[in-house]
Amino acid sequence: MPPKNPRRENDHGSNFPKKACLLMNYRARCGESGQINKNQILTVTDNDDECDFYTALSKSSSEEAVQSSLVHPMDVQMAVFHCSDNFLKQLIVTKLSQCQYALPLLVPDPFTGEIEFPLWTFRQIRKSWKSTNSSMRTISKEKSIATLDTPMVSFCRLGNTSTSKSELMNRLINERHDTFFHGDCPGSSRNRLLMDGVVEIAWYCPSGKSTDHFTECVAFCNLHGDAETHEKQLEILTEMSSVNVVVLDDQEKIKRSTKLQELYKLSKPLICLLSEESSSVTQLRSGKYRIGIKNRNQSDVSAELRKTIGGLISKTFTLEKLAELSNIKVDEENGECKRGKNSAKTMTNFLDEKDIFTMKETHFPCHGRLWKNWCQKNKELHRPQGGNIELTRSRLRLEMEEIREQQKACGLTKFMKLFIEKLNTQTAEEMRYFLKWITIFLDDHNSYLSSLQKKYDDKWTKILNLKKKHDESGKLEKEQTELEKISENLNAATFGLEHIFREIGQIYESHMSVKKNKKQAEEKLNRLCLPELAADLIISGYPLELMDGDAAHVPLIWVSAVLDELSRKLGDQRVFVLSVLGIQSSGKSTMLNAMFGLQFAVSAGRCTRGAFMELKFDYILVVDTEGLRAPELAGMSTRHHDNELATFVVGLGNLTLINIFGEKPTGMMKKVRLNPRCVFVHQNVTDVAAGDKNMEGRKRLQETLDEMTKLAAKEEVCEAESFSDVIAFDVQEDVRYFAHLWEGSPPMAPPNPSYSECVQELKNTILKKASTSHTLTLSEFSTRLKDLWSALLQENFVFSFRNTLEIATYRKLESEFSKWTWNLRSAMLSTEDKLLNRIANGDHVGEKDLIINMKKTREEVTKSMRQFFEEDRDKDTLIQWNSRFTSKIEELHDELIRESKRKLGEVIEQKKTKETLEKIKTDYENKLFNLSKELALSQNKEKMDEDTLKREFYNVWRTWITDLTKDTPKIKDFDFWEDVTRILSESFEMSLVHDRLSLKTYKTIDINLSNKREQPQTQTKRGWTFNHVQFVRNLFLKKKDANAEDHSDLINDIVEKTSKSAEAILRAQSGYNSGQVQEIIELVKNTVKDYQTKKQSYLFSRELTVDLCLFACDLTEPTFLEYHEQFTKANDPEHYLESQKEQYYNVYKNFCQGATTTAIFGELLCSKLEPSILEAVYNQTVINVAAEMRASIPALRSNRSNLEKHILKTLAEKENFEDYREYIHSPKQYFTRFIMNQADKYLNIEKYKIQTIFRGNLENMKLKINNAVFVATDEVLNEKGNANMWMECFSKTLIKDLKFTEISNVDSMEIRDVEFLSKIVTEGLTKMVKNLKEADIKLEMLQKRSEEILTDHFCQCCWAQCPFCKAICIGTMKDHDGEHCVPFHRADGIRGMSYRGTEDLCSDFCTTAVQTDKECFPSKEEKSVPYKQYRTAGGEYATWNITPDCSELPYWKWFLLQLFKFKLFNI
Repeated sequence: MPPKNPRRENDHGSNFPKKACLLMNYRARCGESGQINKNQILTVTDNDDECDFYTALSKSSSEEAVQSSLVHPMDVQMAVFHCSDNFLKQLIVTKLSQCQYALPLLVPDPFTGEIEFPLWTFRQIRKSWKSTNSSMRTISKEKSIATLDTPMVSFCRLGNTSTSKSELMNRLINERHDTFFHGDCPGSSRNRLLMDGVVEIAWYCPSGKSTDHFTECVAFCNLHGDAETHEKQLEILTEMSSVNVVVLDDQEKIKRSTKLQELYKLSKPLICLLSEESSSVTQLRSGKYRIGIKNRNQSDVSAELRKTIGGLISKTFTLEKLAELSNIKVDEENGECKRGKNSAKTMTNFLDEKDIFTMKETHFPCHGRLWKNWCQKNKELHRPQGGNIELTRSRLRLEMEEIREQQKACGLTKFMKLFIEKLNTQTAEEMRYFLKWITIFLDDHNSYLSSLQKKYDDKWTKILNLKKKHDESGKLEKEQTELEKISENLNAATFGLEHIFREIGQIYESHMSVKKNKKQAEEKLNRLCLPELAADLIISGYPLELMDGDAAHVPLIWVSAVLDELSRKLGDQRVFVLSVLGIQSSGKSTMLNAMFGLQFAVSAGRCTRGAFMELKFDYILVVDTEGLRAPELAGMSTRHHDNELATFVVGLGNLTLINIFGEKPTGMMKKVRLNPRCVFVHQNVTDVAAGDKNMEGRKRLQETLDEMTKLAAKEEVCEAESFSDVIAFDVQEDVRYFAHLWEGSPPMAPPNPSYSECVQELKNTILKKASTSHTLTLSEFSTRLKDLWSALLQENFVFSFRNTLEIATYRKLESEFSKWTWNLRSAMLSTEDKLLNRIANGDHVGEKDLIINMKKTREEVTKSMRQFFEEDRDKDTLIQWNSRFTSKIEELHDELIRESKRKLGEVIEQKKTKETLEKIKTDYENKLFNLSKELALSQNKEKMDEDTLKREFYNVWRTWITDLTKDTPKIKDFDFWEDVTRILSESFEMSLVHDRLSLKTYKTIDINLSNKREQPQTQTKRGWTFNHVQFVRNLFLKKKDANAEDHSDLINDIVEKTSKSAEAILRAQSGYNSGQVQEIIELVKNTVKDYQTKKQSYLFSRELTVDLCLFACDLTEPTFLEYHEQFTKANDPEHYLESQKEQYYNVYKNFCQGATTTAIFGELLCSKLEPSILEAVYNQTVINVAAEMRASIPALRSNRSNLEKHILKTLAEKENFEDYREYIHSPKQYFTRFIMNQADKYLNIEKYKIQTIFRGNLENMKLKINNAVFVATDEVLNEKGNANMWMECFSKTLIKDLKFTEISNVDSMEIRDVEFLSKIVTEGLTKMVKNLKEADIKLEMLQKRSEEILTDHFCQCCWAQCPFCKAICIGTMKDHDGEHCVPFHRADGIRGMSYRGTEDLCSDFCTTAVQTDKECFPSKEEKSVPYKQYRTAGGEYATWNITPDCSELPYWKWFLLQLFKFKLFNI
């Protein structure tokens, strides 16, 4: 939250650290007290009466103590200081130092009065300055102030003086800044509680210029309060100082002052400043001076004082020496701090044993040369070149494994072993001290870097001058070689905490990567707890290095493990990722530290290298990076490095700050993508109105960014017209102008308050954007990091990016989509069954009934979709697909409605065409019933047993059938092949047709029929199975002769179309006619014609076309024969009547045995219901069994991707090349066959479960029928109706559940006892259901339809195949939007591609090839196309999105190897 102006006294304490510590705003010490508050304006009169001016003027307020009521700003500072722990104190003092404020050196305890020396708070502060040596050369120096050896000048006062000692010191050190707080500072007040007795210290640091006040660094100490009352502090100061300065006022008091006498007697120089005298500097004796300051020009006084002090300073002191005094308490004597220091000193002692340039190689062998070599190999692996890419990659992988083994063999050095041991055994507080001390000691150890850096700068300057002179003498090359050597030494000598953790990361990665003895390695790592340690440090506020700045590589295994552990400790929290990008030394780290109080390194001669992340504020994850255009990268490919870094940083961040030094944006970024927004920050802008005046500059920035985007899009053949098409950017809102960081010239300049205000405004903007942005969880951030780095390794800087998070979310969506479509399909199957029953029972059905019956399921699916898209944790990612999948579900619903409407329409038409036949059947049944009844009544019932009854009935049955059907024409048989020959002869010569028929070549066309099961196999001596064919010819279609090639896609198309046509003919139930054969032949001819048009290089012979027609007819012949048989049984009167024989024998027998009409009616009704009950129960069981199969069979549990995974596993287990050929070239057919095989196995294995489902459905149907009997009986009794009414009510109740023929051949007048009828039907039904339950279920009645349901569900999707490798598109809908894609491609040799000029199958993967400079030949012409620009080949190539991916895909490599072995040993 932004700091607010203090409104109450207790607000001051919380506001001070926010402004001073976070924002480095030196005005924070003054608060807002300098502004007059309206509540502080006092009113002395409340009436408007006029009075004398002088009287009013003389009136005083009763609240004269307003001034005394204000809280002194320094009391606020000291109160915060006293209430802080040592680490917060250190932070406060560090920030005060950055603000060029004096620091508390000696602090009296407000309760005990004991003097405390906070040495620990100074440890992090380093001062840099420039001085001139004896040869008049300017020398840069930098050192920690804790160990800085400088003269010290102490200031104190005796008694009360009218002159401000602190103000005097400010003029002495820095006229433009109040280093010491004094009475005239804004917010100051008379009362001061906590500052009396406090000694503050400040350092003057020269800049090496003629305007310097002192030529060396000098410390100045200020004792607050009367020195007479603070004897101990005065004693310490006089002992440690080089010069003592005393401010005096009352001459009488001076004479009586024993302290002054003591100071005068000391051998150390003494300067007395007399506030009541106006004399210039006067030497009283050697080393003793007096200066009058009353009514004098303060500049003159300061000049005299500087000159005097400059001539006196000699002795030096250090803060560490001060800590050796016995009469003060030092904070570093704290036990935990002491133990941390000792541990850190033990660690750094190791470094002193080795040469500064070899110590890293000695102590950190894993992340030096070995790690850099591994990184180089990894980049080559992802950017392969050469002929055989996979061979190159295989070699590189072996080399990388060897490097990892070497890293592992290095093990833990003594330094690393001790360091990790310390981290694991220390308490959290001890570890904080330990790491701080390590950092402090390493900063001191790196002091040698300043001289190296100077050598580097000097050498770089020489090289630039030589370049300007266009030197060709060879000197330039020599100087550049020396520069490289200096750069290597500089890198070798640089040593920080990040290098230690780099080594830990490489120790972890090497142990995790080496497969040999991996279990023992993992156990060892578990004992070391390396990721846990790193995660704890991140939580404590330490940065984690994401990208190694030296190797320019991301250690993915290590970083992922740390992020996973961080996620485990914190929970998978969402984080807003803020990243920064800019040229080197543009103030990126400083800005982030000021904005969020971070700990990114900005000093000790070391700029940021690589990329670091730090966690803040529950949770903002800040990513800091090295600068672009780094001079230490001289001789390297800086442009490529900068592009890579820029893409990495922008890709990670939700918001990227692009830091620019000055008003003009320089070309520091090329092409970036992936994240929503960026903000440009212009630093070092002097004009406060720059943002308003620089509209032309904004316009040029927008134009430059748009031009960059167009160039990048053109390079990668993508559509992007403006920068905002790639990254959300508003040139009006997202460009900020910052003032310069320093208010003046360093080293004495404080931070500019305007800079702090700009930082605060930007921070507020960031927090506002964070509150409305889509953020990633820690686990998602880890995945994004992997994806982004993988893309960068493949040099995909812009638009080609494999986003694993989106892929995973999309797969989850596909899985849900599969459930939704299954719900709709299964609901439609149930609805169809109900409506078909209604149609069969004579009810009117239309589209409205379909919509009404599907309404509930559609609403449930819609609700489920809405909840998924709105409530899922990945809803922000899912939103991009919401509208598309919603429309797909609507399209599927409408398609199901249309298809069902068509089916129902066909059934209705069939019913209309059969009405005459049904009427004839009814007449036959009436006549048979009456004949049976008359025969029974004419017999002597008492003399007949069962055999006699049957004999008598069967004797007359044949006569009855003959008499009844003598006038009805019979259905004739047909000669299918005669019709085929005749129809083909109308388009081709008769002789040609006869020749092709006699040769039977059409029977040799090799296809994989969709209804075939397991095929006979021949086993090779290598264990693989195959059918004896010309294997390579059939597996990989390479020949150009149209008559010799298999053309499996054409054949599959013919099979699919003819099968659908035959099914449509079968559904029509209108009987066979030769026109149906003609329809099949025309369909084949048109398909061949379309294929020739598509494949313009092919011209099919007439012989091949006739063979294909004969092949299609041969394929459909069984269907026509079966169809004719079924039609004959259903429509031939004699067939039909013969099927009723047993039913009417029972009628005859019952009448013979004296049964009533009611009993006979009831039994006849049950016999009529039985086939309808069976049909309904089997239909419902089919739906239930299909659902059970989806739930129970692993391959069918999810979506098609999961199904394909199981298919590949099965193929590998069976090792059958013929199956592979079908899967590769006819995937839909193979998927269908696989589903059918899985269904067959389930039906055979789970017969008991299916029987249970069947019996359950049978019992449910029995309950429905019994309920219908009860409803009908109850209504007839209430309405006093007859049997017709009972039958009508009974049928109406079951109209959706069953279809059965109405019994019209019983005289309803003979049935009077409906309760008896109800009893007969119920008993008959119970008996019938019992018999059906005991009988075995007929699996063949379930098999075909359950398979159809599953294949419809899984195979109604996209079947497009990659033009390079024939991988199948993962689109869940046919004709889906967007491009075709697939997560994992195959080796191009799978399709039959070979290396040009050879017969060797290509082992390269298209996902690898598209990131190389290789070329492909997409057509049979000689024209080549670069793999990177494969879309330009047009056609199917333009419809595919092939994302570069270097994933190792061993499955297809293994397959090609087996193929090679197969060819070697068997062909």
